[in-house]
Amino acid sequence: MNKTKEWYSRNAKRLFPLLLILPTLLFLCTFCIYPMIRGFMYSLTNYDRGNPKVMDFVGLANFIEIFTEDKVFGVTVVNSVKWVVVEVLAQLFFGMIFALILNQSFRGRGLVRTFCFAPWAVSGVLTTMLWTLIFNEHIGLLNHVLTAVGLGDMTKAWVQNIKTAFPSVAIAELWRGIPFFTITLLGGLQTVPLELYESARVDGGNAWKNFWWVTVPYMKESIVFATLMRSIWEFKSVDLIMTMTNGGPMRKTLTLPIYMYQTAITNGQYGYGAALTVILFIILSVYVVIYLKANNFGKGVNE
Repeated sequence: MNKTKEWYSRNAKRLFPLLLILPTLLFLCTFCIYPMIRGFMYSLTNYDRGNPKVMDFVGLANFIEIFTEDKVFGVTVVNSVKWVVVEVLAQLFFGMIFALILNQSFRGRGLVRTFCFAPWAVSGVLTTMLWTLIFNEHIGLLNHVLTAVGLGDMTKAWVQNIKTAFPSVAIAELWRGIPFFTITLLGGLQTVPLELYESARVDGGNAWKNFWWVTVPYMKESIVFATLMRSIWEFKSVDLIMTMTNGGPMRKTLTLPIYMYQTAITNGQYGYGAALTVILFIILSVYVVIYLKANNFGKGVNE
């Protein structure tokens, strides 16, 4: 008994932090690590809902089929990359503009900030309902406005048309995603020392030079963080695209996560769907590592 007390007294300081993080570790192992391992195991099998009692090990057969025979996979990857590039660049551009505006002092700034940040609080389903009504062919606001201003010939079924489906869904997601960039970049703007702007002004710097040589370097961490997070979220985005178009028409908005969902959940091909999930995980992991390495994330302005 005395030896146990002595051992505990010697190791109490080292064990106490481990006891504090033990619930978090158990949670991560149960709901994150274990499902990931199980999903990887499924990707090496032919597990199918049509024959649930048969789950044979097939090795890399699912992955070979994806890269050699699955023509839909290539389309989904292209659509996913296109979706991420368009959304992240557009949200960064407009988010920076709004952040610069909201960083200025003017009457009613608090109210304007509230309206600008409101779309971020709206769920994906509600956003879908709102924009589906706007793009509706018969009662939609957009077609009604076009008709009212004499442009009735331009009215169409926006999310059912193969030429306008992708831009329509992209606009809806853009409306929802801009506030995240605005909030993040506004926080970064407020950390820039005002003395730097005063020094630049004395040296003859104009607003454009101040933005590129003072504002952007000090906002590097905020920009990298915001673009990284939105890239990940947009790449695995499902709710808005699925509820507005479900990947149609003619796969014009079919992204890799939606294809994975349709394969595994709708069609019941769990092994093949798990293989798609593993590929999605690898793509995101490689992207995160390369992106952070290329931008020297975590280093200061002068490092």
